[in-house]
Amino acid sequence: MSTQNNQQAKYFNLHTSGIGYLSDIREIKPTKGKKGDSYWACRIAALVGPADSAEYRVFDMNISGEETVQLIKRCQEAVEAKKKVLVSFVMGDLRYDTFTYSKDSEYHKKGDTGISLKGRLFRINFIKVDGELKYQLEKRQSAEQDN
Repeated sequence: MSTQNNQQAKYFNLHTSGIGYLSDIREIKPTKGKKGDSYWACRIAALVGPADSAEYRVFDMNISGEETVQLIKRCQEAVEAKKKVLVSFVMGDLRYDTFTYSKDSEYHKKGDTGISLKGRLFRINFIKVDGELKYQLEKRQSAEQDN
């Protein structure tokens, strides 16, 4: 539980950390007639399980915080070039959303219900592009952001 700015408001935070492959970096703009500001989003296919036979859990995340937005935007060119962009990340506000498939695919039929895992991406600990380290969060900075 954390309190911000010595105010009485209290929050219960659920943070999830992992390592995964970054994809689908995009700016979301409100559709015509809708209010609100544009924001950035991405997908991360998080690695789960033994290193020699890992599985993926795909998270669709809104990006929070100017520094995190800038780090992800720096990766956009590499992602579009189909390079392997591996990130260590921390997300909050994990939730799910259901949807209905609009067409048949290899795994689902039109009309089937699907589930999308969503969250708020708020910290990047490292970025590697094709195995080369491009960014590393300083340990001191990481500890400060956890408070």
